[in-house]
Amino acid sequence: MEDKMGSECEGPEMSLVCLTDFQEHAREHLSKSTRDFIEGGADDSVTRDENIAAFKRIRLRPRYLRDVSEVDTRTTIQGEEISAPICIAPTGFHCLVWPDGEMSTARAAQAAGICYITSTFASCSLEDIVIAAPEGLRWFQLYVHPDLQLNKQLIQRVESLGFKALVITLDAPVCGNRRHDIRNQLRKDLTLTDLQSPKKGNSIPYFQMTPISTSLCWNDLSWFQSITRLPIILKGILTKEDAELAVKHKVQGIIVSNHGGRQLDEVLASIDALTEVVAAVKGKIEVYLDGGVRTGNDVLKALALGARCIFLGRPILWGLAYKGEHGVKEVLNILTNEFHTSMALTGCKKKRPITRLLRLPTGGSQTHSTVCDAVLPGPHPVWRLMPHSSHISNPSTPVLQALQSPVFPKCSIPFFVSLTIICCFLA
Repeated sequence: MEDKMGSECEGPEMSLVCLTDFQEHAREHLSKSTRDFIEGGADDSVTRDENIAAFKRIRLRPRYLRDVSEVDTRTTIQGEEISAPICIAPTGFHCLVWPDGEMSTARAAQAAGICYITSTFASCSLEDIVIAAPEGLRWFQLYVHPDLQLNKQLIQRVESLGFKALVITLDAPVCGNRRHDIRNQLRKDLTLTDLQSPKKGNSIPYFQMTPISTSLCWNDLSWFQSITRLPIILKGILTKEDAELAVKHKVQGIIVSNHGGRQLDEVLASIDALTEVVAAVKGKIEVYLDGGVRTGNDVLKALALGARCIFLGRPILWGLAYKGEHGVKEVLNILTNEFHTSMALTGCKKKRPITRLLRLPTGGSQTHSTVCDAVLPGPHPVWRLMPHSSHISNPSTPVLQALQSPVFPKCSIPFFVSLTIICCFLA
């Protein structure tokens, strides 16, 4: 009788209804070393945690009595339509959490109608990933190797396999100080299928895979442009100065990213860096964001501040650890539905003119005084930042200077009091 009562009390397994539910499930079911590999940040993990916290300091300004009976989440990236501005960031070694690894991830992305950036550190071969999801929109993320011939071989291979863009990661000339990985010695057991020397056919242990090029500089981008017709996207830009150089060197896009807080700790949260980068490129190239997105509101905030779309990293691995392809689909569906709800509840729909959406934090207080506008012209939503009214609290701050122009009224944006250490990833 007691056993029966205990069973009744436990009830059926709770369904997972938000992204943090998937995180908790992964924590309970993955090995410690795998869990640490996914969750770990660099040094004290300040930036990893700040990526999430920074979104919560931004407040929404909903508008009502607007027809939101037909909300359209579609948009385009590099000319390709996606069902929602929610895509999959490059993360490595998916086979650590699910046997089919990146093949399951690719199938889920294809089913969702969104873009999947395949990592250099994929645990499945590129060919197998393409076979698994032949109709999917795929970009390829490259860690630049010192061997130019190896880079050329890999880029030509992904181009022949139908990948639509080349994403070059800038913020990892050396590996960040990831304490959990060092303690667990995880890297010794990981191998790379695709990063192979032209002279050797065997896979390369991750621990021996380095060096990633430490000499890469801005002028080297012309070499990549000479060997491929793929659009080039730079991942890891956080500053106005590097954003302006990206435009100068004629790349096609930027992913505002701090590597999930896994590289240099104590840099700006991605969402805090977004405004500066968007202002610097002046609409000349597309800007995307990854880092810290956990809710539909977060997606809406990123788009209202100028991101074309967001890319998800860790949540995809949590979904993969739950049910493989179906778990990733669930994560994407939940976030897309949340985003759809956020659009409707703030009065946003396709072809809607300017909608005032956000209040951004100023100073160290809890007040919110800046209004930003999200613009959704048709036929699909396109987003940009529109500074609006108020005043500049510190016009000497570079990001504030970047937003001062005759076109826009002066505006107050997040005021960050920080010691800025300029790290030139391609200088």
